[in-house]
Parts: sequence; structure tokens; C-alpha cells
Amino acid sequence: MGLYDDIIVDLTNAMKEQDKEKLLVLRGLKTAIKNKQVELRQEPSEDQVRGVISSEIKKRKEAIEKFSEGSRPDLAQKEEAEMEILSSYLPPQLSTEEIKEILTQVIEETSANSPKDLGNVMKSVMPRLTGRADGREVNRLARELLS
Repeated sequence: MGLYDDIIVDLTNAMKEQDKEKLLVLRGLKTAIKNKQVELRQEPSEDQVRGVISSEIKKRKEAIEKFSEGSRPDLAQKEEAEMEILSSYLPPQLSTEEIKEILTQVIEETSANSPKDLGNVMKSVMPRLTGRADGREVNRLARELLS
């Protein structure tokens, strides 16, 4: 059973349990995945589904920042709860040290030695880290290692 199937099963269970918050989040996620399917004109792969989930989490993070800046902790908490539900469908996030290890390997593989090579490093490393690390964090660490 794939990730999308797990989401559908959990959506059905949320309906039965009348868990309105989880139901709302999973319906939105299902819609986002269906939109990706329409865009691709085929069933999305597991990695593409993880990518959709990651982008939904990223939207929640940005909303949390905006609500915190706008002195709306109630809405920020709601977004955090939604983000937790979505995060449960992704593999555990890598630590900074694990990301640095992978980046070091990729830098050696691509023979990168200056910040000019950042694009090549990011292109090589992101497929390995999709859904397991935040792109901004990876970019920051790559810049740090290349300087």
C-alpha cells in the first residue's frame, strides 16, 4: 500500500471518528495530490506525493511566521497542529550533522570547491534529501561548506 493509499485510509478514519481538524487537513492534502495528478497527467509517484506534502508543510511554516508576526498565536497554533498531521506522512527529518555528511559526499562527487558550484551541488543533493530535509537549510549548509 502506497503513501497516497495511507492518506485515503486515514481520511476515511477521520470521517468515521469525526476528527474535524484531521479531516480538513487530509482533504486539503488529497486535493493538492489530485492537482499534481492533473498537472502530470498520470498518477504521481511516491516521491512526488512526498513533494506535495513537503510543499504543504512549507506553506504552514510560512503561515506560522506571518501569524506570529501579526500577533495571532491562536492561528499560529492551528497551523502548527496541521503541520504535525502532515509531518506524520514524511520520513523523519535528518539532523544537521547528517545533512552535512551527505553534502560533503556530494561536494566530493561533483568536485565542487567554491560557492560558484552551489547550483551543481544542490541539483545533485536535493533528490537524495527530498522530504527528509528543508531545502533552505540544505542550501545554507552547502554555502557554509563551500566557503
